[in-house]
Amino acid sequence: MKSWLNWLLIFIPVALALRFWPGLTNPTALFICSAIAIIPAAGWIGRATEELAARMGEGWGGLLNASFGNAAELIIAGIALSKGLTGVVKASITGSIIGNILLVLGLSTLLGGMKHKEQRFNQSGARTSVISLSLAAIGLIIPTVFHMTASASPAGWKPNVEHQLSLGIAIVLFVTYLCVLVFTLGTHKHFFIGCEGELEEEIEHWSRTKAIVILVLATGVVALLSEFLVGTIESVRATFGVTELFVGVIVVAIVGNAAEHSSAIVMAMKNKMDLSVGIAIGSSLQVALFVAPMLVFLSYFLGRPMNLEFSLPEMFAVVASVYIIFQISGDGETNWIEGVQLLSVYLILCILFFYLPEPHIGMEAPLP
Repeated sequence: MKSWLNWLLIFIPVALALRFWPGLTNPTALFICSAIAIIPAAGWIGRATEELAARMGEGWGGLLNASFGNAAELIIAGIALSKGLTGVVKASITGSIIGNILLVLGLSTLLGGMKHKEQRFNQSGARTSVISLSLAAIGLIIPTVFHMTASASPAGWKPNVEHQLSLGIAIVLFVTYLCVLVFTLGTHKHFFIGCEGELEEEIEHWSRTKAIVILVLATGVVALLSEFLVGTIESVRATFGVTELFVGVIVVAIVGNAAEHSSAIVMAMKNKMDLSVGIAIGSSLQVALFVAPMLVFLSYFLGRPMNLEFSLPEMFAVVASVYIIFQISGDGETNWIEGVQLLSVYLILCILFFYLPEPHIGMEAPLP
């Protein structure tokens, strides 16, 4: 599947032609080509990061791999944030969380289960990650609860108070992420050692120079394509009649995670469910504890403070996804019907976000 993804690199020159060649201007085609081209480029970022991590020693290498595993998502969201598309940025956060849990793990469990009757994984490691994800979900829900409560209060609410609340929560989430890293890479790494061993077998190592060069080039390509992608969102919304929320939750989230998605599916089909579950749950955990706080910090740096208030459908989707994965991870084994169930929930949520109307006064408006 990785080799197949590399064929998608052909969309990079196509996107460049659509953007810079006179007479070929087509915003919708540029959006589609840019989205497809980001997928293999993001995969090269992840691969180069893994190679550098393998040469930095266990502790620092694990930190590098954990921190930069979501580089593509951060780049796309950062560019969208700089253009004032806060709704898309926040939607991509929730979209990545539910996408990794429901879509990635669902496909992995379904395809792996069709090839292997029952698949087992490390129950202790998975349950620890899911509990951390549950705590992160609580942190992301609080700003919305505050907004609803404050709006019903006679004193009302002030945007700066909401931003301060979100900033405080972002700091707590980020500190929690550091503690999770210490736990997984240090004090209790034996919970996850099986996953590391399986991953090591899959890597044909590059030289340090090659890894650095590819990392720099791939990052530059993703940044350029992300600029194209974000710049055409409004045109695509008008063409297809989709909302900003749908673009962020479904489209942007899938594009930013697709390369990682393929790894989880491949590992499941090879009956390496420990690694597959680790990729899916770990990616959602990184988004909630690392990507979301980093975007809040970045928004202040850009002079466009972003809060962590999400819409009620987004909050419901996150809570439902975390609840389902909590139930599935309890017995340490999976089968194909569980994959069908996860995918069914994801498709139902996709339908919800597709038909959900655009808020009349924007994503930042008070909830009724």
